[in-house]
Amino acid sequence: MRSLISIVISAALLSGCGEKSGIAPERMANAIFAVIEADRASYTNYVVNRLANEEKVIKAEEHWKDSKALPLPAQMMRMGAERVAEQESGFNYALLSQWAINKQNKPRTELEQQGLEFINENPGENFYGTETLGDTEYFTAIYPDVAVSPACVSCHNEHVDSPRTDFEIGDTMGGVVIRFPL
Repeated sequence: MRSLISIVISAALLSGCGEKSGIAPERMANAIFAVIEADRASYTNYVVNRLANEEKVIKAEEHWKDSKALPLPAQMMRMGAERVAEQESGFNYALLSQWAINKQNKPRTELEQQGLEFINENPGENFYGTETLGDTEYFTAIYPDVAVSPACVSCHNEHVDSPRTDFEIGDTMGGVVIRFPL
């Protein structure tokens, strides 16, 4: 994923967008999100949904290491986010939700909470803002995380720790938060 994001960043730089002032933060966040979203949707549909739900050759489970199964799409995305954070790539991302099964995936800042409420109340729209954390000002973008396959819906609706169990395909289940310093 890191190489794809590097390609997107390089392409944006070479396209001449904002030659004098750099890439607009919203445009950069949108490019990063496009790569993250494409990887996640591909993994969900072409790996998890096909192998676990259609062909039933392997399961996708929360405890995938112990049960020799596939990681869930949200877990796969978290692994990518952790690798990006380890490499100090100049940005970070996370999948957060107001109805997170894993408490680590709940909003941690006021802006994250505000953005998650906004995308839930305004389907299809993104949220952009700035926030100061410590001594640094950050651009923060939040994109709707929409249930794209039956695997997403059934996992959340059937999980014992899920605070919400009425999701349907097409519902906003949370948000992808992308943050980088200004």
